[in-house]
Amino acid sequence: MRALSPAEECTANAPVDARSPDPFLLPKPGIEGGMTLREALTLRRSIRSYAETPLPLQQLSDLLWAACGVNRESGERTAPYWRHRIVLDLFVLQSAGVSIYDPPTHALAPYMKGDLRALAGQQDFVGRAPLELVYVARGEKMVDITAIERQLYASVDAAFIGQNVYLFCASAGLATVFRGAVDKSRLARALQLPDTDFVTFAQTVGFSDGKPPPP
Repeated sequence: MRALSPAEECTANAPVDARSPDPFLLPKPGIEGGMTLREALTLRRSIRSYAETPLPLQQLSDLLWAACGVNRESGERTAPYWRHRIVLDLFVLQSAGVSIYDPPTHALAPYMKGDLRALAGQQDFVGRAPLELVYVARGEKMVDITAIERQLYASVDAAFIGQNVYLFCASAGLATVFRGAVDKSRLARALQLPDTDFVTFAQTVGFSDGKPPPP
């Protein structure tokens, strides 16, 4: 694992460049300050109109930690999870490629070259926003339950993380929307997922382009 150069620290796209097989250590997340939970709840909303402006790297680091990062020395996460068993991976889709967030090391592991953001949803804004989060369930970690239960429990865990992302975005002045309108089979093929794994939901993150929501 290597740290980021000063040039890489200027953009959130650099750590997901799949040309390097080495994980990129993200900046230490900022956990001090910010608005109150009640203020963030007041501002929480779904936004479907995005600018193309990339997230600063520090903001990306803070976002991923808030989503499902490690918040205790025991290794537990900011989001709860089913049966104390972590069955989801957080795929990070950006223009430079696809990476997977690794909470224990707070790093991005390069996964695949290519810009797959447009495959992460069926709405017109998908692919324009700088960041698509895709919640992928690892079926081999749930072999002791039925297929229906796998879908249920993985979806609940994805929703826990999604709400964390919502509240962080509200507090950080970012826009986001949690989405189920995804061609999940097509995206799974593009991500070259094994047959045991499946896409649950996706979540768009970026800056609002300032357009008013539709009536």
